[in-house]
Amino acid sequence: MDTDELAKYLKLEKQTIYNWLHQKKISGIKVGHVWRFDRKAIDQWLSSHMIEAKTRTKE
Repeated sequence: MDTDELAKYLKLEKQTIYNWLHQKKISGIKVGHVWRFDRKAIDQWLSSHMIEAKTRTKE
């Protein structure tokens, strides 16, 4: 997938994707002028960064 597809997939702005690439939060391969991303690698990255929601208890 390319940057546009990844931004849509993650529901983020393209600039966020570029920022994460620069910060090395995600990895991709640049082919010419286009960044490419492996969906399986992105899904694994998402899984490793998930935070469990804590349930609130009423007091």
